[in-house]
Amino acid sequence: MYVTLVYVHVHPERVEQFIEATRANHEASVKEPGNRRFDVLQSVDDPARFVLYEAYEDKEAALAHKQTEHYLEWRETVADWMAEGRRGVSYRGLFPA
Repeated sequence: MYVTLVYVHVHPERVEQFIEATRANHEASVKEPGNRRFDVLQSVDDPARFVLYEAYEDKEAALAHKQTEHYLEWRETVADWMAEGRRGVSYRGLFPA
């Protein structure tokens, strides 16, 4: 499994808009071939910080996600709402297999 944790920090006044835009991206992403999970996490301590947990069957499926219409629309929509740039960290998923 190919997993990416995407760390996102948005401007506090954009939190609700970010959540709604990300919900739409999530709902389409979980229907993609090769998608295993697409979780959206919000920090309890700082509600303007999020982690997107994206698990795909393999790297190719993860790369295909970045070409989808819903991802490209999400990326464009939320770009100006970021308090700092998104940071993705990739992992090899071991368990569950």
